Amino acid sequence: MGLPVCGRLVEHGHEVAAADADPAREPRVRDLGAAWHDSNRGVARAADVLLTILPGTPELVAAMAEALPAMEPGSVWIDLTSSTPATREELGASAAAAGVEYLEAPMGGGPPEAATGDLQLFVGATEPALAAQRPLLETLGRVEHMGGPGQGYAAKLLVNLLWFGQAVAVGEALLVARRAGMDLDTVRAALLRSPAASRFIERDLDKLLDGDYLTTFGLDRCCEELDAAVALAGRLSVPAEVSSCVAEQYAEALRRFGPVDGELLAVALKEETAGTVLRRRRL
Repeated sequence: MGLPVCGRLVEHGHEVAAADADPAREPRVRDLGAAWHDSNRGVARAADVLLTILPGTPELVAAMAEALPAMEPGSVWIDLTSSTPATREELGASAAAAGVEYLEAPMGGGPPEAATGDLQLFVGATEPALAAQRPLLETLGRVEHMGGPGQGYAAKLLVNLLWFGQAVAVGEALLVARRAGMDLDTVRAALLRSPAASRFIERDLDKLLDGDYLTTFGLDRCCEELDAAVALAGRLSVPAEVSSCVAEQYAEALRRFGPVDGELLAVALKEETAGTVLRRRRL
């Protein structure tokens, strides 16, 4: 995700410098027209606005332990990582102590949307902080101001929770349909015209029916985000039996397949258990 975001910012006239844990990315960053630093500290020291895009919360915390002390008071940090409100509390205290303005804007979408500026950004920030950074954020996509600090992270967790839940539920329903002898494209078309219609069925189900388990995101990361959503519900004393069940479905898939890429591998596990795969019938 970092590379297309970097390219998008360069295309729109921003002076961009980047760093990454993988030094092999340097040539691609320079090809985009951005500068390269060998450390998070170097980028943070040079930045008026620091954007972070990390795989998950542990990497974010580790990166900012290095970057925050190097940031100038009065600079701005915008985090595009999918993290948690609890992490926001921890990092927010460190940012405030450093005199750094901190906005969260976890991203919805993938590399194609990042490249074209069609991300959905779930922003948690004060109104003044967002107003100052809105032009920059709108370069990357649609700004959804979810509320104050922590609420952007919470919104992204809820989106992910519902998407993963839909994936599992639709997978189960279509396995029943396939076993009943129904044509899956016919079922999908009917579902799209029914009260059960969803973006998952409209956009993502096609990929599953073609054998694509969406290998742009790690199964272990799916579990991390689901666990965070369930933990948030517990922290707020909200019953979350269905959410816990979805999290366990993904945990079981992780135990079966390991930490490989594939957002729909919980459905693959159901296929394996049922001895039936969800594929289009080829003529």
